[in-house]
Amino acid sequence: MDKTQLLSKMAMGDGHGESSPYFDGWKAHDEDPFHPTDNPNGVIQMGLAENQLTSDVVEDWILNNPEASICTPEGINDFRAIANFQDYHGLAEFRNAVAKFMGRTRGNRIKFDPDRIVMSGGATGAHEVTAFCLADPGEAFLVPIPYYPGFDRDLRWRTGVQLVPVMCDSSNNFVLTKEALEDAYEKAREDNIRVKGLLITNPSNPLGTIMDRKTLRTVVSFINEKRIHLVCDEIYAATVFSHPGFISIAEILEEETDIECDRNLVHIVYSLSKDMGFPGFRVGIIYSYNDAVVNCARKMSSFGLVSTQTQYLLASMLNDDEFVERFLAESAKRLSQRFRVFTGGLAKVGIKCLQSNAGLFVWMDLRHLLKKPTVDSEMELWKVIIHEVKINVSPGSSFHCTEPGWFRVCHANMDDMAVQIALQRIRTFVLQNKEVVVPNKKLCWHSNLRLSLKTRRFDDIMMSPHSPLPQSPMVKATN
Repeated sequence: MDKTQLLSKMAMGDGHGESSPYFDGWKAHDEDPFHPTDNPNGVIQMGLAENQLTSDVVEDWILNNPEASICTPEGINDFRAIANFQDYHGLAEFRNAVAKFMGRTRGNRIKFDPDRIVMSGGATGAHEVTAFCLADPGEAFLVPIPYYPGFDRDLRWRTGVQLVPVMCDSSNNFVLTKEALEDAYEKAREDNIRVKGLLITNPSNPLGTIMDRKTLRTVVSFINEKRIHLVCDEIYAATVFSHPGFISIAEILEEETDIECDRNLVHIVYSLSKDMGFPGFRVGIIYSYNDAVVNCARKMSSFGLVSTQTQYLLASMLNDDEFVERFLAESAKRLSQRFRVFTGGLAKVGIKCLQSNAGLFVWMDLRHLLKKPTVDSEMELWKVIIHEVKINVSPGSSFHCTEPGWFRVCHANMDDMAVQIALQRIRTFVLQNKEVVVPNKKLCWHSNLRLSLKTRRFDDIMMSPHSPLPQSPMVKATN
C-alpha cells in the first residue's frame, strides 16, 4: 500500500503555504543565522515582524513585580487556584485588563466590553476561529493586496475558505478604494464564489500605513450594502509612532452615526504579539459585536486557549496604568527612532520606502534594481539579497503584490548593531552594482546594474565587524 494513503489529504497537501518565498527566507536564516561574533557573515533576519525594542521595559516591570507570577515565592500562594482554572471564558481580571488595554491603545476614545472578548492561541488562531464562525468551505473573504502571507494559512488551510484579492497599487500609495472593492466583489460573483466578508488589516502589514476615516467609512458602507461581514485585524494598533493617529473600526461604529451600520457584521482581531512584543505568549483576541459569534468562538477557543499562568501575569501587568503609559510612550519613541535610522540609511543609497507611520517594518521599493518589471526578476533579486547580501527580506509577490520590486523589511526585531551591519551590507551591495556620484550630498545614479556579482564574492567585501573596510558613512549619520 502506498504510504501516502495512510494519511489525510490535509496532511499530504501544501495548504500551509510553506512553499512561499516568505517562509523560504526564514529557512535560509535558520540554516545560517547571523551572530556578531560566532557567525558575522550569516543571514540577518529582517523577515520577522517582532517588536524587541522595549523588552527591557517589560523586564524591569517583572523584576519589580514578582508577585505577578505564580512561579515565584511572592506569587506561590495563588499557584493552586490559577493552575487548576480551566474555564474557556478566561480569568475575569484578564478579560477586564485586555479590554482596558485595547481602549488605551486607541486613545481611550472608546470602551470595549470584557464580556465580548474571546481568547485564542495568537492572532493565527483568532483569525481561523473567526473564519470558521463566518463562512463555510468554498465561500470567500475579500482581502486588499498586498496582505500578510500567513492569511493563506490562517484563513484557508483548515477552513476551506477562499481569499479573493482586492486590487491596490502604488498609483495611490495602495489606498483601498470603493471601486476596487466593487470590482473584486463582482469578479467573485462572476466566478460563482459567495463572498461572506471583507478582511482588512489596519495598520497594514506589510505597508505600515493606517486607514484614514474616509476609507473606514467607505468600508463600513460597503459591507452594509452587500450584507457581508467585516473582520478588522488591528494587531498593530499600538505600533503607530507618528501622526496621523490610529483610528479603530470601533470608533467609526461609535462616532460616525450618519452612516448605516449593522454591528452584527463587525468583528475585531487583536493580539499582544506586536504591540507588546509577546508572540511567544500566544495571546489572540476576538472581539465581536455579534452575540452568536461570541458564543460560538468561545466554544471553539477550547482548541487554543491562553494558559492561565499567562493570563494571570498579563492581567497584573496591563492593569498597571503607570507601566502601560510608560511602555506605550517608550515604544512609540523607539519605533520612530528606528524607522528614521533605517529609512535614512536606505535613502543615502537611493532606496525609497512607502511613506508610513506604523508597524515593525518598511515597504521598500527596489523596482529600479530589477532587470525587468516581472516576478521572475523580483525573485532573482531576492535570491541575491538572501544568498549574497545575506539579509532575509520578504518579496512583494509573497504578499500577493502585483507590482514586482517591492519588499517588506522588518527592523524592530534586532539591536542597533545588527541594523547598522544590515545597512552596511545594503550599501556595499548597491555601490558594487551602481556607479555612484555624490555631488552636494545628492545621489546621481547610472544604470549599469549587475545582479550576477561576478567581480568577487560578496562575503569577501561584506561590511562585518571584522571587515577591513572603513565603516559606512551612512551608519555614522544614523543618530
